This record gives sequence, structure tokens and C-alpha cells, in this order.
Amino acid sequence: MTSILGLSAFYHDSAAALVVDGRIAAAAQEERFSRRKHDEGFPRHAIDYCLAEGGLTAERLDAVVFYEKPFLKFERLLETYLASAPRGLRSFLSAMPVWLNQKLFLPREIDRGLGDVYHGPIYFAGHHESHAASAFFPSPFTEAAVLTLDGVGEWSTTTWGIGRGNRLELKQELRFPHSLGLLYSAFTYYTGFRVNSGEYKVMGLAPYGEPDAARRYADLVLTRVLDLKEDGSFWLDQSYFDYCHGQTMTSARFHDLFGGPPRKPEGRLTQREMDLARAVQVVTEEIMLRLARHVHRKTGLENLCLAGGVALNCVANGRILREGPFKRLWIQPAAGDAGGSVGAALTVWHHVLGRPRESRGGAALDGQSGSLLGPTYPPAEVRRYLDGVGARYVAFEREEELCERVAALLEEGKVVGHCAGRMEFGPRALGSRSILGDARNTAMQATMNVKVKFRESFRPFAPACLEERVSDYFELDCPSPYMLLVAQVRKDRQRAMTETERGLFGIEKLNVLRSDIPAVTHVDYSARVQTVNGAVAPRFHRILKAFERRTGYGVVVNTSFNIRGEPIVCAPADSYRCFMFTNMDALVLENCLCLKEEQPSMPGAEEYKRQFGLD
Repeated sequence: MTSILGLSAFYHDSAAALVVDGRIAAAAQEERFSRRKHDEGFPRHAIDYCLAEGGLTAERLDAVVFYEKPFLKFERLLETYLASAPRGLRSFLSAMPVWLNQKLFLPREIDRGLGDVYHGPIYFAGHHESHAASAFFPSPFTEAAVLTLDGVGEWSTTTWGIGRGNRLELKQELRFPHSLGLLYSAFTYYTGFRVNSGEYKVMGLAPYGEPDAARRYADLVLTRVLDLKEDGSFWLDQSYFDYCHGQTMTSARFHDLFGGPPRKPEGRLTQREMDLARAVQVVTEEIMLRLARHVHRKTGLENLCLAGGVALNCVANGRILREGPFKRLWIQPAAGDAGGSVGAALTVWHHVLGRPRESRGGAALDGQSGSLLGPTYPPAEVRRYLDGVGARYVAFEREEELCERVAALLEEGKVVGHCAGRMEFGPRALGSRSILGDARNTAMQATMNVKVKFRESFRPFAPACLEERVSDYFELDCPSPYMLLVAQVRKDRQRAMTETERGLFGIEKLNVLRSDIPAVTHVDYSARVQTVNGAVAPRFHRILKAFERRTGYGVVVNTSFNIRGEPIVCAPADSYRCFMFTNMDALVLENCLCLKEEQPSMPGAEEYKRQFGLD
């Protein structure tokens, strides 16, 4: 047995992954254990979990690999600061201590983190090499083009290459400071959201933008800020940005071009922010489509794999699938830095050790195991926890009976937290750590946003749909197991808007009824679709089947089991606390069901809810 531990850490969203004989045995983000969102520290808890899942101790590992090359990244930082000196002095002084004390000495940090008992080799893969490997090697394809897009790794910001069998070769790259990820993050900052976590909010806000105003902003980007070529490569005018040498993303020149200073975080959203969000989304989609077409022209291949943080832009992914030249698409579900831990470990397995890939047996199968790679908790441990806090619950002996009860609660309009099976790896909850609701319920989006998630009302919710029924609800004829493709709700399910409704602007559009599944239909009739396969996620599939038997609808609302500012839940204690600190109606912990009205009070819960006006 050969075991390889992959690590990503110290920058954003640190994680660990364990590959055993070429199979991804375990993977998890540190934030799920530390409860610090986007935890960038050494992934000690994630490592402990991966080793325990593999039945290993650190000294029995055959290799450890980090997902990028720190000295190359340090070289880029130094060259960037020197090129702009003395402008970047404050940023330089704030960045250097952690580099000189920690990031340049990763072998030492890894040895310490593994308890000084590991004595095997430590490898360093390239950042975009790790992204590309995380996309191709777990994919169902024996041959595919690979495209990676993010903010920046060492120097690369975008790469493309070809994967065949157990070999992966990157062919071309776009280099810092010219970066699609950083362009999107600049607009994230400018519209008042947090960089590296608010980009998906910008994507969700984009459909509220007015087409004509957004087009004018997009034209400004394409004529003044960015020089875009036919092959998708581009040049960014750095006078509009501050990320090379400052501590913000945009410059005064950027602010003058787009009509004023950035929106203050948590400030009131205006139509301008909506139009800007739509503009950067339009530009992003155009760049990604051009890149995909260029890669197809160069490779002539039918399959495309995507990774890197920009690959989480599911709206652009949906357009590539519909309008791009590739027949099939596979996107790494942990496409950001966390997924680099998987790619780095698989790079060592295939490139360093020269081991072959397993046959996938067809396009429907991949090596990601539904991205259900995190910890699970035995029912006995769940019951011990619930008994310890005095919770009232029913423990179901029969799985079918539990699924029928959950379906009944959903039909009644209840909001149900579901924590069962292995935790998901990546930013999306896929049924194991999810909050569920009735997609037919016209009030469900507002209820979940305000009373459970404590988040912005404009943000849409995703549908989880029986895989075998997806084309009954959406303009999609392929699986989307990782919630990384946006598709339109079927025309025959859409409700046409009245003339008055068509005249609404911005957030006024939010409460217009658009389909027979309104809770998952965005203002542009789109939905970020998750398809549920019975072999991969049997419990979740059974719940959906039970709900379909009761209602005729094989689709529910699925959102991540967390509240604003916190990571997705991991352990039973996290789930029960989230349940008690919100106005969720019911909680499923493995085979146990808790109803809110039956629970004893939890210290701090009422005070917490009062902050959001829910007392």
C-alpha cells in the first residue's frame, strides 16, 4: 500500500488529502474542524482526520507533497515589490514576517505539523500543475484538455494543457499581473464584498443588473481596462488596480472610471453595484468562452476539465457546456486552493511514481466519489452527543421510515437541516451537510435567507434534483453532481411576467413568481443545478424519491448547512448548535430526528437570534 498526503495551506482555505494506491481516500478543509472560515493555517486537524480515515500514522506515509512552490511565489512577490518601490512598502512590510518566519521554511513546518516522526520525501508541485491534476486525474476521461484559472499561483494565472492516461502536460500560461481571477476580485472588492469569499455573491447579484447599463460598464472594461485577444489571452492596465503593491484591489483611476468610490462593506446595495456585477460576469464569460474555443482548436479533443477558483463560476461553466465546442465537461468540485491538495498528491502518484490510472468504466464515473471525502459520525456517537446536551430526538431503525418523515416535513413547508454520511469536500453542500426546503414554496427563499442563513436577500438557492429527472425541470441533459453548472428552468415550467413585473428594477425583481419551483428559480430563470445519483448519495436520493411520491416533484432546495460567517458544519455539535441558533424547524443527525419545538433552550441561542431580529 502506497499512501501520499497532499497539503494546501498558509494562503487561503488550507486542506489535506490522502491518496492511497491512487484512490482519493480522504480530503477535508481545515476550516471545518477549526470553525474559522477559510482557515489558512497549517491543516493539522484535517491531516489528523485523513490519517485516521486511512488507518495510518504519519511515520507510515510514503510521501508528503505541498501544492505549490514557495520559493517561486516568494520570487514573484519580491520582483513585484521591487518593480513598484517605494509604493508597496506598507504591503511589503506586512507580508514579509510570515514569509521569513514560516512560508519559506515549509519542510520544517511540515515536519513539526506531523509530530517530527515523518522521515520520508517532501515534494512541491506547481500551483497550476496541482489545479490541473485535480481536474484531470479524478475525471472520468482517459484523454482531455485541461484549463485552469484563478487569481495567481507562483506566476501563472491561467494555464491550459492536455491529459492522457497518467500523464498531464501544461502547454501555455498567462502570467501575473494579468489575471481573470484578480479582475473578478477587483469588482468583488469594488462592489463592497470580501475578496476570496464574496465572488459568488457578485455572480448571484449579476442577473439584477440592467442589460444596457451593464453593457456600457463591460465596454469600459474591454476598451479601457483590458485588452482581450481572440484566443482569450488578455492584458490588464495596471494603473486601474492596486493589488501589485497596495493593500486594496482597485485604484483611484478605477474609481473615477466607474463613477465613485467602492461601496462600503454591508452598505446599501444600489443599482450601480448590480450593473457592475453583471458587467464583470459578462466579461468573465466572454474570456472563458474564448479560452475554451482556443484550447479546443489547439487540441481537437472532445473533453474539457476545469479547476482553479474561477472554475467555481457555474454560470460561465454552463455557457461553456452549451456554447463551447467540447462535448463533455468535468469540473473539480473543490476547484479552489483546497483542491490543490488532491491534485498535488495525484501528481506524485502518477508523475513521480509513474503509476497508471484506474479505468473509470465510462463517462458517468469519476474518481471523486461524489466529493464525499470527509468524516462521518457513527449513530452511537451522535446519540451520545444528543443525550449529553439533553436533546429530544427520535432514532429511526428503518432508513425508509426516516426518509418518508423528512419528506413529510418538507411538504409541510418546514426547513430541515441534514447532517449524515461523509462530509463534502469543497465549497458546496451536496446533501450530507445541507439545509433542505420545498422548492415549490413561494416563501421558502425569503425564509431561508432571513430566518436561517442570516444573509443577503438577493442570493439565490440551488435545486437538488433526482439525476434521472433533471431534464424534466431544467434545460440540461447531463449530470451535474457537484452543483457547478447553471441551466435555465424549462420553458414549460416558467411563468411569464406581466408588463408591470417586466418594468421592475433591481431587488424589486426578487419576489416575482417565475416558475412552479420558485424557491430555486433566479430572476433570470436560471438555477445552479445539483443532480443526485442513488449510487453515490443513497440517503439523499431516497429523501428526494419520497418527496416526489408525496408531491410529484423530485426537486428540493439545497443550501449549505451553516450560518453567515461560519464554515459548513462538520460534527454533530456544529450541526445541533446551528440548528438551535437559527429558526430551522428540524434536524436530522444520521438516523436521529430532532424537532425544534421539543428541544430544551441552549445558552446563547436566543441572544444570537435577537441580533437578526428573530426573537
